Amino acid sequence: MAAPFVVYGASGSGSVPIEATLSLLDLPYRVEDHAPWEGQAQADRLARINPLRQVPALTLPTGEVMTESAAILIWLADTYPDARLAPPLGDAARPAFLKWMTFVSSAIYALYWIADNPARVVKEGADHVAVKARIYDRIACCWGEMGAQLRPGTHLLGDELSVLDLYVATASRWSPGRRRFYEVAPGLADAVRRIDTDTRLAAIWQERFPFEPGWER
Repeated sequence: MAAPFVVYGASGSGSVPIEATLSLLDLPYRVEDHAPWEGQAQADRLARINPLRQVPALTLPTGEVMTESAAILIWLADTYPDARLAPPLGDAARPAFLKWMTFVSSAIYALYWIADNPARVVKEGADHVAVKARIYDRIACCWGEMGAQLRPGTHLLGDELSVLDLYVATASRWSPGRRRFYEVAPGLADAVRRIDTDTRLAAIWQERFPFEPGWER
C-alpha cells in the first residue's frame, strides 16, 4: 500500500482547499495540525517541513515535500487528470486557470503574511490597525478585479468544478470577509456559494472550516 499524503496545516487555513482536493480525489491522507501564527514554538515545529515556517505543506507518497498552496493544488489536479479538477493542457480555459491560481496566491494570499502580524513590517504598534485596514482594502480591490474579468458558469471557469473554486471559496472567507467579497465581486458569488453547499465537501467544511453563525460577517 502506498504511503498516504501528509498535509501540514490548520483549520481555516490554506491547507483546507488541499484537504478538500484530496478528499474529492479519494486519496489517502492525514493531517498534521500546525498553526505558526499561534507563537514561535508552533512556528519552529514547522522548520523541518518548511524552513519558512509556513503552512500549507504536503508530503507526497514519495517522501518529497511540496509547499505553496497554488503549486500543490495545480500539481494534484494535473497528476490526477481523470477527476477534471483543472483544465488540461491545450484546453481553452487553461491560461485563465493558471492566471487566476497564481493571482490568488500572489496578489491576495501573500498579503496575509503582513496582515496576520503587521509588526513584521511596521514597528509602531499604533499603526498596526491602519496597516491591516489598508491591506484588507487591497485584498478587496483584488477580488473586485477578478470579479470584473471572470465570467463564471456554474463554477468559476465554466461548468466544471476546479481547484480554483476550492481556493477562492476558502480564501474569500478570510478578512475582510465574504460579505465584502460579495460586494466587490458579485458576479463570483453564486459560483462560490455553490462550493459552500457542495454535499461532497460538507464533511470537510464541518471539520476544517465550519460555517459558524454570522460567518459571512
